[in-house]
Amino acid sequence: MTHAQFDPAARQAVAVAAVEAKVRKDLTWQQIADAAGLSVAFTTAAVLGQQALPEEAARAVGELLGLDEDAVLLLGTIPTRGSIPGGIPTDPTIYRFYEMLQVYGTTLKALVHEQFGDGIISAINFKLDVKKVADPEGGERAVITLDGKYLPLKPF
Repeated sequence: MTHAQFDPAARQAVAVAAVEAKVRKDLTWQQIADAAGLSVAFTTAAVLGQQALPEEAARAVGELLGLDEDAVLLLGTIPTRGSIPGGIPTDPTIYRFYEMLQVYGTTLKALVHEQFGDGIISAINFKLDVKKVADPEGGERAVITLDGKYLPLKPF
């Protein structure tokens, strides 16, 4: 049976334990995703408490990380989503995404609506990918792909 969470504290405790185990075992998110049989972005989000893992994936992740049965059970519950509690984020990496949306949010909205019409881009039917690529001018660049299904507004 599918269960949902109403209080994020239990999932947050599992996330803390999972990250501690990841560090202790010197694992990468990709290794955890490989055990789950899911994408690295989805698996990472689930372990950090933002998605529910299917039962088989939750068991595989729990086994890899050495989590107890209660933690494995919680990895499969539908979480209360939202990992940034109130206000402007203070973590520098998360803040830069906030800043990008502050600067380019209206631009993204204008371009999406011009190309697709009135509606939204789904965060449910969604894929996320992060890649590190060489910068031709030296150093490295982050290429972040947000791939969501467009859902048109349906007047009623």
